[in-house]
Amino acid sequence: MLFLGLTGSIATGKSTVSSVLASPPYSLPIIDADILARKVVEPGTAGYDAIVKYFGPTTPDLLVPASESMPEDGPDGKGRPLNRPALGRRVFGDSEERKKDRDVLNGIVHPAVRKEVYKTLFWHYMRGRWAVVLDVPLLFESGWDKLSGVVMVVAVRDPEVQMQRLMERDPHLSREDAQNRVLSQTDVRLKAERCEARGKGKGVVVWNDGTKEQLKTQVDAAIREIRRSSPPWWNWLCLLFPPVGVAAGAWTYWQNVNINKRWQESELSEKAKL
Repeated sequence: MLFLGLTGSIATGKSTVSSVLASPPYSLPIIDADILARKVVEPGTAGYDAIVKYFGPTTPDLLVPASESMPEDGPDGKGRPLNRPALGRRVFGDSEERKKDRDVLNGIVHPAVRKEVYKTLFWHYMRGRWAVVLDVPLLFESGWDKLSGVVMVVAVRDPEVQMQRLMERDPHLSREDAQNRVLSQTDVRLKAERCEARGKGKGVVVWNDGTKEQLKTQVDAAIREIRRSSPPWWNWLCLLFPPVGVAAGAWTYWQNVNINKRWQESELSEKAKL
């Protein structure tokens, strides 16, 4: 089964591409890390308890306010849901304090999400799916690119397009809040460069500065190319003969480790020139 790693940055159109891939004629299963990240911090989970323990004492509005419709101990007695805008203000930004808080949050959420992803991948593999989409905003940062046969980055060339789309999508955000959210993630143009460095057949960049129709045309072309290099019959061969599947997975992982090593070496070389 092909793991198609889909990533981008906030407000670049990754969710739009995800919905295109989930719809006919592709109908690919989507493993959305954002949805799983919400699931693993719902009241009553270990992730929720860890977040409340760390952030609660210094974030008075960490939880949704109690009201007539929201009891003090939550609708099901497990606690009130997290107030995501308040938590976002604690972790988004480029200051050292924000980076530290973001690292703590990621350390709580990422292991739980990873466990859920593995369970879902196994389920789709046993059903004989040709490919599954790993929709992960922090694909490179969290190491999921190492498991991906192909990485697709949805990017924009103009940073202002990204800011405008974010503020239109989330009108409650001030320009400063929007900028902090953009700055909290790796520059999408750097992600695109890293994706292209993976080489033909392993990295695809979809530029989304135009219309949705133009975006879909690019996605259609990308999937046609991916199908040529990873046809469905290969997936069935790996499923029917597990040793072949294991060997193919190990080969992909080894190749991706070396790809990352070359990328890191090139980054160090560029920094040495400064």
